[in-house]
Amino acid sequence: MSTVELSTLRLPTAQVGIDPLPPLRATTDLHQEAALQNLPDAGVDEEMAAGLAYGKVSSVLPYLPQSEYGRELAEVEHPVAVLDNGRLRATFLLGWGGRLWSLVDVKTGRELLYANAALQPGNLALRDAWFAGGVEWNLGTTGHHPLTCEPLHAATISLPDGTPGLRLWEYERMRELVLQLDAWLPADPDRLAVMITVSNVNAHDVPVYWWSNIAVPQRDGFRVLTPATSAYRFDYSRTLRHIPMPSVSGVDHSYPTNIPHAVDYFFDLEPRGRPWIAAVDEHGYGLLQTSSARLRGRKLFVWGTGDGGHRWQHWLSPRGGEYLEIQAGLARTQLEHLPLPAGERWSWLETYGPVTISDAQAGWAEATSAGSAQVLAEDGWFATQYALGLAGADRPIEHRLHRGSGWGALEVRRRRSAGEPSPSLPGTPFLDEDLGPDQEPWLAILDGEQPAWDGSAPTSCQTAPGWRALLERRAGAYAAYQRGVARWLAGDRLGAVDAWDESLRSQPSAVAWRNIAVAYADDDHQRALSAYREARTLAPTWSALVIEQLQLLIAIGHHHAVLAEVDLLPEQLRREPRIALCEAQSAVAVGDSERAGAILEPGLEIPQLREGAESLGRLWIDYQALIVGREAAETAELPPAYDFRMRP
Repeated sequence: MSTVELSTLRLPTAQVGIDPLPPLRATTDLHQEAALQNLPDAGVDEEMAAGLAYGKVSSVLPYLPQSEYGRELAEVEHPVAVLDNGRLRATFLLGWGGRLWSLVDVKTGRELLYANAALQPGNLALRDAWFAGGVEWNLGTTGHHPLTCEPLHAATISLPDGTPGLRLWEYERMRELVLQLDAWLPADPDRLAVMITVSNVNAHDVPVYWWSNIAVPQRDGFRVLTPATSAYRFDYSRTLRHIPMPSVSGVDHSYPTNIPHAVDYFFDLEPRGRPWIAAVDEHGYGLLQTSSARLRGRKLFVWGTGDGGHRWQHWLSPRGGEYLEIQAGLARTQLEHLPLPAGERWSWLETYGPVTISDAQAGWAEATSAGSAQVLAEDGWFATQYALGLAGADRPIEHRLHRGSGWGALEVRRRRSAGEPSPSLPGTPFLDEDLGPDQEPWLAILDGEQPAWDGSAPTSCQTAPGWRALLERRAGAYAAYQRGVARWLAGDRLGAVDAWDESLRSQPSAVAWRNIAVAYADDDHQRALSAYREARTLAPTWSALVIEQLQLLIAIGHHHAVLAEVDLLPEQLRREPRIALCEAQSAVAVGDSERAGAILEPGLEIPQLREGAESLGRLWIDYQALIVGREAAETAELPPAYDFRMRP
């Protein structure tokens, strides 16, 4: 008998907070920065080339950055939904993107996923915060799901055959899509079924992106199997190449511990058979993931066995453990987006469960054929579960387990007033009772009122075309401020500055001055710096403003000005790691090794250090060059704490 229960999971956690400064600068991900020249030579066909050029975003707006977190862990009780049928036990983190955190093979007691011993965010996502472990559901755009550190709505459901299930859902504001996940444990075999539905309720096509990122333990002897003999390789040189697999330079890269540096392998799957990927140990036991044909992509990601890779593993798993990721996506690579037609919805079924592949350590062809045979043997069962999931997608929820955001409910109201199709669908209700404080100013704008605003930083933005049209018709300082953000995302820089100026005329605010500073940062440095000074006059202890101001001064080479600004800061602000980093960079630039060493020698830890960034290691080398000379500094080993290199 399968059950679905609400419970709690106690985990050491570094909690995540919002930075209310809207992300006006271009939002980038390593995959978005790919060098895509000579596409035919890289094995890129016409279909893939179209996907590579389609759907990229300039900002993660309307979402705000989730960059307020540290490295101190505290025990936290997290709400979870637990599915259990006596053979498998699946645990979903309801407050963190609905992540499938644990999948236990009850018969053996084995954990099939990498269930991190701590929830420690790092700066790997477009919104900054991301954490390792479990299965992450990625909708939206290249660079991780914007809701990966947000709560989702959750409720119990009953499938048409009476099987109890879990439903997770939310409204995704960047793409204006409805996400729905239905999970259940069938009677047989030992598989977790997850039916995913993405609905486009708009009157236009929407770029869509999906990858299920599956973390599994990384140990010697583990092997990743999937039915492919070639792959698109993407590494931190940011280039895409089509290569044979699994042998790379004479080394078998189906064994992840053979791979020295961080890399993505997007497998070019054989067109026949149901897509699958497995990660198994030396005995052939491990996790098997399969899907219906729509989820065609499969990928292996490793941090690599070099010093930088081990450093990233420890950074994301401070209580120990190492992982790799096997992934499944709608497109062949994570550099692509696909058009989801207006008014349509796409559904696919994924299954997760234990597998033993007896020939897993044989040659590649024999091992993958053995895996394909096991998948083929379950095709009839899979077809039954797929039909069951489709039939149950619109069944009503039964018992609420958890509430997500009120943005879906707000969008229901806006679309109702505009005569547009509602995002509240039969199986995914967005109700007025979901509305909360974040939606209050937007309800006022919707009703034609001026929200009360004292100039403090708004904790939300709305930038979709429907909201932008409303903001253009509304009066008041708050509406003018938000109008500027919406105009900026639409590419109207001058119009955005005009709106922020209008807002400032009736309500001084540090955020409006800051936005003006960003608007002029590339081509009018003095005007940008003047705007930052105005912003800091209104909010002198706001660390995010200080950091941006110092970063601009560094970018234009005004290092003495950086040090002078830092000297004026209160001691608490000077200790902020990103401010200390700016101070150390400028101290090195002006040749002040004593000042730089006072920061770097004890060890400087930046919780928000960006994936792929080598700034700390480079700073250490430049600092050492002041002391021992450039040649000696370049050839010396980096201190482990500063070695985040992800390439040779």
